[in-house]
Amino acid sequence: MKRIPGEARGRCSAVQANGLAYIVATDPVCADGISAQTANTLEELERLLGEVGSDKTQLLQATVYLSDIAFKPEMDVVWNDWIGPEANWPQRACVGVALDPGYLIEVVVTARSVEE
Repeated sequence: MKRIPGEARGRCSAVQANGLAYIVATDPVCADGISAQTANTLEELERLLGEVGSDKTQLLQATVYLSDIAFKPEMDVVWNDWIGPEANWPQRACVGVALDPGYLIEVVVTARSVEE
């Protein structure tokens, strides 16, 4: 098993075990606007996927948490550009929730990964 520590004490950004990776990503710079935060969050997600020997083509499931569900159409534009062809599409849900101040989006995924 591999764990990649998160920014907050007691949390991991990613855990890899039994051929799967469990990852959570947010925008590391907390940019202004949902489009910018989505792009930065997906970039961070790609970085973490790479650290566990995976990539976006291996995504199985994604949950997108939005501080305001009204952001979903704008977030979808960035997501759809990033995710690519239908063969890459994970099962995905979007949920409106209260996030830490300044954060507009958080993405939690499960992906296939290569064990070390």
